Amino acid sequence: MRKLGGLLPYRGNSLTPAPDSAASGPRRYPEGVKDGALRLGKLPASLLRELLPAPETLPPEVLLGPAVGEDACAIELPGGVLVVATDPITLTSSALGAHAVVVNANDVAVMGVRPRWFLAAMLLPEGTSAKQVRALFRATREALAEIGATLVGGHTEVTAAVTQPVVVGQMLGLSEDGHFVRSGGVGPGDQVLQIGPAPVEGAAVLAQEAASRLTRLSDELLAEAREGLRRPGISVVEPALLAAELGASALHDPTEGGLAAGLHELSEASGVALHVDPEAVLWFEPGRAICEALGADPWGTLASGTLLAAFPAGRSAQARARLEAGGFAVGSIAEALQGSGAVRTDGRALPRFEQDEVARVLASSATQALS
Repeated sequence: MRKLGGLLPYRGNSLTPAPDSAASGPRRYPEGVKDGALRLGKLPASLLRELLPAPETLPPEVLLGPAVGEDACAIELPGGVLVVATDPITLTSSALGAHAVVVNANDVAVMGVRPRWFLAAMLLPEGTSAKQVRALFRATREALAEIGATLVGGHTEVTAAVTQPVVVGQMLGLSEDGHFVRSGGVGPGDQVLQIGPAPVEGAAVLAQEAASRLTRLSDELLAEAREGLRRPGISVVEPALLAAELGASALHDPTEGGLAAGLHELSEASGVALHVDPEAVLWFEPGRAICEALGADPWGTLASGTLLAAFPAGRSAQARARLEAGGFAVGSIAEALQGSGAVRTDGRALPRFEQDEVARVLASSATQALS
């Protein structure tokens, strides 16, 4: 599904998607999905709805199963509710282990549950050295230590099936009191807060992987974009746990497809319309500059590091103040109303991106390299 970092020296072949018409500009999801080749990135929501099991078919201990817009599942156990999330890292090849830890921890934390146990399947291409594997594990351990989680299992192998490293992570957490927060909990009248700017993650990936196309931008701006993985960072664990404590009705962390996809997912999971104020959105300025230079839309660019938190109208101001007091950047960017879809305050629908802008731009780079 993603992403980034800075340890393993595979940058030369870390992103070589097959060139196709995606290079010509952003594409929007069609209403339906016809048979044929799918584009790089997440499956279209309409196809996922067709494939995922209906809630009524799940066993009773599954309190929250797979659904469009939900970040993790919740399973009732004698000792509480187990929250489980899984995510692969595929859009870049450096610091994969650390990145896998963070994005999976985010998906558990947005359920209002602290991430505790981590498993990883690491698939490495032929030619990988023991030194590189040690670096991968070292970065993984360091990232786990930062959030207080532990590596408890997984699988690692060198295989000809991949041409770049792939890490598939799985994070687990336990809600001992049985409480958890759903993405689908937004109700009419709720205010949606954005915590942390976007697109931090996409800016870091593009600053590294598309550097040859960014020579008109200053070295300082590109360095700030790459450093964005650490400052402001892409972990939303702490703000998510605080928002849950403050009574958030829903939490969601936008990732692939950017902030626009995150808002659409929140709307769909909750069955409400979101009226979005573009002027209130918190943008990561190096990310906006990089997107402009590459002809990308920041609305559809990898957005880990941003958290969407919905609160009932009567609680949103106090929640925002508490989050800001905790050192987090916060903007009130949307209101939930009866209806469906995510639209701007001027009535225009937010775009749906058939492919994340990072993948599209890098496909374009691959096409240019071959021409």
